[in-house]
Amino acid sequence: MITKTGNTQPKAKLSGRYLLLLVALSYALLYCYYPDKTLQALLKSLSTLLHLLPVFLAVIVLMGIFTALMNAKKVSKLLGKQSGLRGWLIALIGGILSHGSSYIWYQMLVDLRKQKVSDGLIVTFLYTRAIKLPWLPLMVSYFGYAFTVILMFYIIIGALAQGLIVEKLSSQN
Repeated sequence: MITKTGNTQPKAKLSGRYLLLLVALSYALLYCYYPDKTLQALLKSLSTLLHLLPVFLAVIVLMGIFTALMNAKKVSKLLGKQSGLRGWLIALIGGILSHGSSYIWYQMLVDLRKQKVSDGLIVTFLYTRAIKLPWLPLMVSYFGYAFTVILMFYIIIGALAQGLIVEKLSSQN
């Protein structure tokens, strides 16, 4: 779509507006036939949104901070061969906070590897990417806090185990 200033506007922005309009029209149409059930559904949706709003805000803030601070040279200084426990913690937390498709991160990981970041830390980073912050609110609403926390704990333990195994194997070569 061409705007008055002559710039093109991505279709993705428009599709969100169309979806919002479609949902609003659907609620209006359903209200004509089932007013009580439609109001119940609307109140349940609002209740769920209010319940998850703090989690959404925390995710957005954490992702913004991580994106602002992310720099390959800074990370490579913190994740060098002698980084110790600090390096493992950064790899864990960095993997959790990272988002987007994995292939986007590959070039940064290649650069970090060239700067002598250990393979174990890279594996740990990639493994902890299984924890998707944007999906946590939905997961909590479906499965509850206890299940979500326990699953995250096991993913973190698995990431550390995989990283340590790769570290051990790469040190033998």
